[in-house]
Amino acid sequence: MTEPAPINRRFDEDVHFNSVSPGPPRYRTRTEKPVRYFTVVDKEDGAVLGYLWANDEDDAAAWEPREAAGPRAFREGGIWHARLEAAKGRGILPSQALRELLANPEGNKGRALPDSLTNAPNAAAVETLAKGD
Repeated sequence: MTEPAPINRRFDEDVHFNSVSPGPPRYRTRTEKPVRYFTVVDKEDGAVLGYLWANDEDDAAAWEPREAAGPRAFREGGIWHARLEAAKGRGILPSQALRELLANPEGNKGRALPDSLTNAPNAAAVETLAKGD
């Protein structure tokens, strides 16, 4: 009779997994459902920089930079995105975040255009608007 093979101690121990945090809470960035959005303009010259939209049903909200505004729109988007993340971190609905940001309209180089809150059929419609002239 042969001796049993030695057990590899590595396989004899319990397996442990380290949990990795998914990062800060975020709203979804796509929805096919209707959204509310407002326009953000440059503080100096009034040029449209982009649009901030939200939808409660899909827990979605995002910044859509206006393509024609170039790098200014992308830089300004960081400010509005951070403000959305902070709102999500407080656990508020996207529509509440939108109202809150519209009530406190100042970004870095941009500001929310008063009375610009309106509806769109979905996020893709806002994206199309941002790609237009």
